[in-house]
Amino acid sequence: MKLQRTNGLRATALAALAVSGALVLTACGSDNNAGDTTTGGSGDKTAAASKIDCGDAKGQLLASGSSAQKNAMDLWVKNYMAACTGVEVNYKASSSGEGIVAFNQGTVGFAGSDSALKPEEVEESKKMCTGGTGINLPMVGGPIAIGYNLPGVDNLVLDAPTLAKVFDTKIKKWNDPAIAKLNPGAKLPDKSIQAFHRSEDSGTTQNLGKYLGKAASNEWKYEAEKKWPAPGGQAASGSSGLAAQVKQVEGSIGYFELSYATSQSISTVDIATGASAPVKASSENASKAIAAAKVKGTGKDLALDLDYTTKAEGAYPIVLVTYEIACDKGNKPETLSAVKSFLTYTASEEGQKVLSEAGYAPIPTEINAKVRETVSSLS
Repeated sequence: MKLQRTNGLRATALAALAVSGALVLTACGSDNNAGDTTTGGSGDKTAAASKIDCGDAKGQLLASGSSAQKNAMDLWVKNYMAACTGVEVNYKASSSGEGIVAFNQGTVGFAGSDSALKPEEVEESKKMCTGGTGINLPMVGGPIAIGYNLPGVDNLVLDAPTLAKVFDTKIKKWNDPAIAKLNPGAKLPDKSIQAFHRSEDSGTTQNLGKYLGKAASNEWKYEAEKKWPAPGGQAASGSSGLAAQVKQVEGSIGYFELSYATSQSISTVDIATGASAPVKASSENASKAIAAAKVKGTGKDLALDLDYTTKAEGAYPIVLVTYEIACDKGNKPETLSAVKSFLTYTASEEGQKVLSEAGYAPIPTEINAKVRETVSSLS
């Protein structure tokens, strides 16, 4: 993303606001999916930008990874570059797996991943982080929406066991008795289910697998990995590609971060959790689930333990937390200042406010305070 494109990006964001009435960004791969930190006037924007501490940051900062956080990252990059004119931040939204590979190969200053580093990935990072190791910094929260395309069915409820059988292609028709039982009165068609999953390694896939493995352990026997584990179904690349397929294919179902569903008017499944009522996918309901997360990482690592089996009222259980992956020590000298300055902004109150405005769930305050403390200590 080039600095001279700022005005164009602002115009694009304001147009999106005018259409949707909320800050939901088009998720079809355009680099113009950005917006402002506030919907107020130019004075508000200037004030927000003035709170960003650029420090000694300069030059180009490359980053890549999670596509689920692309819409948030586009906002952050635009606002940061408007304040820090000597820095060009370029975030490539690919997948969590590709981002971690790029980080461990030393080609990016930081990576985005929807799942914490695995032990072998941490070990690999030590080769690149001179004298240090890769750590997980939780930065973005949000619901994984289960999007579907079924004309005539405006409200669809599924529970974990039924959802597991759908994605495992054990339930093949939309009028299957298990689905009908959860949706009394709905006119479910005698139509084949087209289940879509991610084609590449994806932290979103892994988080969905964690949910199904915990909440439907009898039906979902696969390990929670970034690579899609079940046979059958159809594959698509990236969150935007998956959403596009669900949007286009009648009878389809898939999974992606909520803003991809909202921006394309894709219907989403309400989840029956055992609470008094099924829970809708929303940033507010995801926040209720994420708020109960505990730090399980040690030292400066802030990996979180999420409760995928929550039955709390209004808590949406299929959530993800996207981590920014950086070295605790041994970051490249030429990008260290930019990494610290940029991540300080994303973890700031202003940066986290952007998440709420864009339909994501901010990281809980207590955890976010630890993130800011850790970012300030990166070396």
